[in-house]
Amino acid sequence: MKKTILILLAIFIASITYAQPFQKGTTAANVGIGLGTALGGLGKSRPAISASVDHGLWEIGGPGVISLGGYLGNTGYKYTDLGYTAKWNYVVAGVRGAYHYNGFASVPNLDVYGGAMLGYNMVKYSSDGNDNSLSGNYGSGMGFSGFLGGRWFFNERIGVYTELGYGVSVLNAGVSFIF
Repeated sequence: MKKTILILLAIFIASITYAQPFQKGTTAANVGIGLGTALGGLGKSRPAISASVDHGLWEIGGPGVISLGGYLGNTGYKYTDLGYTAKWNYVVAGVRGAYHYNGFASVPNLDVYGGAMLGYNMVKYSSDGNDNSLSGNYGSGMGFSGFLGGRWFFNERIGVYTELGYGVSVLNAGVSFIF
């Protein structure tokens, strides 16, 4: 037991030693799975998946960096009842900007950020029933949303993230990479 605790402590100290805050020139990518959604649909849903990228462009007054990047996510639903099947597919693509707060000097492997996204929600509906009036792209359109997130880096390149806000899901969590 002592050996396990010492190994975990050594890994934790090593992760703090190698990490550095998000800064100008840093590019971080997130790949994750979402929980909960504000997008409509009936029946069984498939997991929401998303990917985003942020590139630090400007250092601003105070401890922080402004980043610009992109977002892409997908989820869908399938409803089946008495020989009738309906399917919804959602793809959200957007451009996003964020403020990364670097004021936690004692915890350099923590990246806390918040921002806004301008995105396009592409909705595809299909059914095998007689009512095809809704088939095709309906409900698609532009949208504006906000998000809050945090990343915890274990070393110089790999970490985990969680993000709360509108995309294909309300809460995303997954792996984060720095390039």
